[in-house]
Amino acid sequence: MPSAHLTVDPHFSVGPIQRRLFGGFVEHLGRHVYDGIYEPGHPTADACGFRADVVDLVKELGVSTIRYPGGNFVSGFRWEDSVGPREERPRRLDLAWHSTETNEVGLHEFSHWLEKVGSDLMMAVNLGTRGTLEALDLLEYSNVRGGTTLSEQRRANGRDEPFAVEMWCLGNEMDGPWQLGHRSADDYGKIASQTAKAMRQVDPSLKLVVCGSSSAHMPTFGEWERVVLGHTYDDIDYISCHAYYEERDGDLGSFLASAVDMDGFIETVVATADHVGAVRGSKKKIEISFDEWNVWYIDRFHGVDKIEGIENWPVAPRLLEDVYSVADAVVFGNLMISLLKHADRVTSASLAQLVNVIAPIMTEPGGPAWRQTTFFPFSITSRLAQGEALQLKLESPTYETKVYGEVSLVDAVATFDRQSGRSAVFLVNRSQDEAVTITIDIAALGEVSVLETHTLSDDDVYAKNTLEDRERVAPRSNDSVSTDAGELTVTLPPVSWTAIALG
Repeated sequence: MPSAHLTVDPHFSVGPIQRRLFGGFVEHLGRHVYDGIYEPGHPTADACGFRADVVDLVKELGVSTIRYPGGNFVSGFRWEDSVGPREERPRRLDLAWHSTETNEVGLHEFSHWLEKVGSDLMMAVNLGTRGTLEALDLLEYSNVRGGTTLSEQRRANGRDEPFAVEMWCLGNEMDGPWQLGHRSADDYGKIASQTAKAMRQVDPSLKLVVCGSSSAHMPTFGEWERVVLGHTYDDIDYISCHAYYEERDGDLGSFLASAVDMDGFIETVVATADHVGAVRGSKKKIEISFDEWNVWYIDRFHGVDKIEGIENWPVAPRLLEDVYSVADAVVFGNLMISLLKHADRVTSASLAQLVNVIAPIMTEPGGPAWRQTTFFPFSITSRLAQGEALQLKLESPTYETKVYGEVSLVDAVATFDRQSGRSAVFLVNRSQDEAVTITIDIAALGEVSVLETHTLSDDDVYAKNTLEDRERVAPRSNDSVSTDAGELTVTLPPVSWTAIALG
């Protein structure tokens, strides 16, 4: 059996873990909103039409800030459509997903839902087909207490107190040719800078996110960041990263190493941002908002789900409803490890998405809601990862992949909360056929005991939770964990994700 060794020492910190790292993403896409979070006829629906069973699962998931309303959707969105009396709201064609948007759920309704799940709103503004003035109007409507036309309109629409949105995304994936209003880096950088400056004239305390690359594999990657930050460096707080991963051509080994790609993506963006800052002689550090990340079978979308035809614009079609396996969940958990390992610069992240659409939560109209396999790494990590992410010394066997070359069989991160004295260790074993025994040196933590353990694995790495078998896969306690003389020993099954809490 292969073996690995890990040293955990709270004296060596990467940086504090921000709660925004455990954010989510809700887009008007497919059945995410309609038949997802909102289904007035459902037995659990509240007076506003929101499913209570979904609310309970989102609360259990532990999401902090939720990005809204898109996504590609936002680049054709007129925010005014989503406020005022429902019966007067227009139905619009959504060009991003070839659907019809009813606007039945809008800004007020979604904010009500956020209050129920205990999450904060992260608003995206349309810089695709609209611009600075419309962003200012939305900011006035949302955040100004009263005394102006738009703030009084909000109050007349039933919301006396401002929505108090702190974090704002300046458009979405503007580097992508698929995006409505797609611009060059130079043109986008100019409008983003203008919009950021104008919004800060209303409220200098806003947290603003400029669009980075929608993939590390875009032909403009790196140069896009450099040019955009050249325009916006002094105006914004974050630059975004987006990344999705899927198993291709049966290459499970490379898929299991997807976090290697995420690590490189983050480190390249950090280096580029710091280069721009150095050229400017600035001491400011741009942070990363990794505000779209997940496992997404994009090839299946293009081959199966994609809607076409000028007469075919359905309402809330079944789109992007990927059903996730154990292997998907292990990769997913490894991506969370990657985000935590870079907690000094990745201070915000949004899992894309939450319900039905490439989501950890699935629903059936009129029926149940259930947890996908990816639900568990997120909910457990969100709950246990507190305090600071630690720098680790990891010694592990390696294996060869087609895509990434030689990579470590084991990946890991640890966290430490100085206030409570509690720690957590998160581990993955990427081996497809061998368990790995890992010895963890925890002497620097002092006298601690194991509080809880969770391992997600299965003899069938493609096992899934479905409507017919909603509890097929769930994490279990890891009975192999033992402690002795400042060491923790644990056996990691093949293709597995493990979390250990210490205190």
